[in-house]
Amino acid sequence: MEQDKNNRGERLSVREKLGFGVFDLGGNMMFSVMGFWCLHYLTDIAGLTAALAGFALMIGKVWDAVTDPAMGLISDRTKTPLGRRRPYLLAGAIPMGLSFWFFFTVPNISSQAALAAWAALALILFNTFSTVLNVPYSSLTPELTADYHEQTSLNGFRFGFAVFGTIIGAAAIQPLAGLFSSPRQGYSMTGLILGGIVTVTSLLTFFGTKEKKPAGTDLPPEKFLKTYQAVFTNRPFIILVTTYMLHLTALTLLQGIIIYYTKYIYNNEAIATPAMALLLVVAMVFIPVSVLTAKKIGKRAVYQICFIILSIATVAIFFLGHALGIRFFFAVMVFAGIGVGFNYVAPFAMVPDTIAYDELRTGSRREGSYYGIWTFFSKIGSSLALLLSGLILQAGGYIADAVQSESALFAIRLIIGPVPAAIFICAAFLMRLYPLDEKACRKMAEEKILPSMSLRAASREVSGT
Repeated sequence: MEQDKNNRGERLSVREKLGFGVFDLGGNMMFSVMGFWCLHYLTDIAGLTAALAGFALMIGKVWDAVTDPAMGLISDRTKTPLGRRRPYLLAGAIPMGLSFWFFFTVPNISSQAALAAWAALALILFNTFSTVLNVPYSSLTPELTADYHEQTSLNGFRFGFAVFGTIIGAAAIQPLAGLFSSPRQGYSMTGLILGGIVTVTSLLTFFGTKEKKPAGTDLPPEKFLKTYQAVFTNRPFIILVTTYMLHLTALTLLQGIIIYYTKYIYNNEAIATPAMALLLVVAMVFIPVSVLTAKKIGKRAVYQICFIILSIATVAIFFLGHALGIRFFFAVMVFAGIGVGFNYVAPFAMVPDTIAYDELRTGSRREGSYYGIWTFFSKIGSSLALLLSGLILQAGGYIADAVQSESALFAIRLIIGPVPAAIFICAAFLMRLYPLDEKACRKMAEEKILPSMSLRAASREVSGT
């Protein structure tokens, strides 16, 4: 027990935190590109209708979501000299970069049905390798440290890199693609360059971290359904992951529609990149502020603050953005950046608390299974947002690279305003039910050294039963 405490509760060096965090420069760069540019790429570059683009994106995301829980279970049961999680960073790094390039290389296909099929297959390939990398990577967090505040600090480093990656993904597409002779060639070469960055950052994390926990020693040989039954009966986790699903649904709606908003509301496509960059630079500044604030008022409260800020920002854009012009839009981007900065660290710093709660209940650790379900819910949220965006645009009569009708312009405003605002508000209210504050987590840590009867009592207290 003492050895386990030393391995899991020690403070991490800055080098270890940097080694862990650098992965998300590439990981969030991919997430940013897909969030901000993917729908626009499929409609305005590849030439798909908005509805077909939305369906292709949904198919890719649903596949991605389905494979995540299986990958979590596989990584939980992996036993190698390199650990349970890191081998997948090594194996998936190069295929991930190549699949990124493949998706952004449009084939010479004229049929809408065939083009949609290609897009769906390319997204399935891309998301398969994304799963191979991201689920084991996310599962590293509780294996590096069990300290309540150290987990927050570790994820602060992670999402510091994540914001840099998000800025690259949001801001690099237009200038890089513009260096080449045609938009299609520009997107293909940009996919190759950014795919290379993903490969490098994955390998840096593989070589920069070391799993300190003996591989696969805690988890009994349970069946698939029994493992996930424990996950879905973990009340704090279900509240948190449902909130995060709503969070990503709303955020994906916002990310994907910004380019349409600037291009068709302001007739100025070029301001999309600086607007995204401004949003994310402000977010980067406020990530450390959110970490410090979480230590004062708790992770749950910080997470709720982000939802409040983002709901206000989206409502302001809907009612005033088209009337007050570009300066007002940039001002709202600054305000929204504060909310985005507050949403990076809190949820990922809370997941290890829910895993510790499960260990308290069952005596087993299932990090991979939990992060598999976590990414499953998050990708379902993203897929719903992408499908919803495509359907709303199609219903409004959107036509790529054309003068838009009033109904199409209103559809764009709906996607950037009331729809995400309502979802953010629902997420804020749901987070009020989350029970694992710092006091509860300290109690769980204390109970780990007490008899099993006391453990069960603590578990019942947290679950409210």
